[in-house]
Amino acid sequence: MPAVTADTVRLPRLAEPALGAVDRPVRTITTAPSGFEGEGFPVRRAFAGVRLPDLDPFIHMDEMGAVDYGPGEPKGTPWHPHRGFETVTYMIDGTFQHQDSHGGGGLITDGATQWMTAGAGILHIETPPEELVVRGGLFHGIQLWVNLPARDKFTPPRYQNLEAGQVQLVASPDGGALLRVIAGEVGGYRGPGSTHTPISVVHATVSPGVRVHLPWNPEFNALVYVLGGRGTVGPAGRPIEAGQLAVLGAGDLVTVAADTRQDAVTPALEVVFLGGRPIREHVEAYGPFVMNTRAELIQAVEDFQAGKLGVIPAGALMPHRG
Repeated sequence: MPAVTADTVRLPRLAEPALGAVDRPVRTITTAPSGFEGEGFPVRRAFAGVRLPDLDPFIHMDEMGAVDYGPGEPKGTPWHPHRGFETVTYMIDGTFQHQDSHGGGGLITDGATQWMTAGAGILHIETPPEELVVRGGLFHGIQLWVNLPARDKFTPPRYQNLEAGQVQLVASPDGGALLRVIAGEVGGYRGPGSTHTPISVVHATVSPGVRVHLPWNPEFNALVYVLGGRGTVGPAGRPIEAGQLAVLGAGDLVTVAADTRQDAVTPALEVVFLGGRPIREHVEAYGPFVMNTRAELIQAVEDFQAGKLGVIPAGALMPHRG
């Protein structure tokens, strides 16, 4: 699980928690069920079983993989529409190729993030590049859906391509954890991601036996999802492991700690911290559309069927059928 690696000795470090900082308690811990997406690549539904008000402003998140494909096995998605939200695709291992109906496209590879504002509507495809299909290889990442407030539902579509080298790297005060700040501000360090809805996204690698106190915007909610390894979360030290999501209560600090013993596959605790300012608007969602009313959902389906969300461009990428 390389994503972006660095020598923490050479990195700037977070300050120790401020006196009187409130450590956010754990409200719930859920285990993500496994499933398949697109043409059949494995995912874990990270938010399954969690109430939307507890996730707000987030709607959905899949952990894609981790899977080590053999030659000819890599899979992606067919062309599909989106309206009313933003997708954040963070590749930890492997490569995804994308293209959209507005002329955007490119590669998302180890440690890079693609931010797509679907807004008023877009068609796009995500597929492994031909060389990955031929040789196989490791594939692991996450895709997060961030809601848009009603005033921004029909904003024009756009992309942000954040390369691995753009991510803000920070170490914990003792140097035992590497923090990759993808979006938002943590302890005065800001990530490059920009979104209509204010959020923070941080991927941390926590060495065995190390405890991390991460300052967190008290106006944001706070979620902790474990990509690999075992540890604890919150001031009471609730056990948490790979594939589990913790929803935290109010406060201005998030605490995680890695168990002293990890397994050979994941030698450290790998976690994603997520938070955002809740929108607190009614949500109506159907498949790839996230709107505020039933009428807007119906309109989204009709607009897609009428080709108003875009058309597949000539010479477009096509899914790999294996």
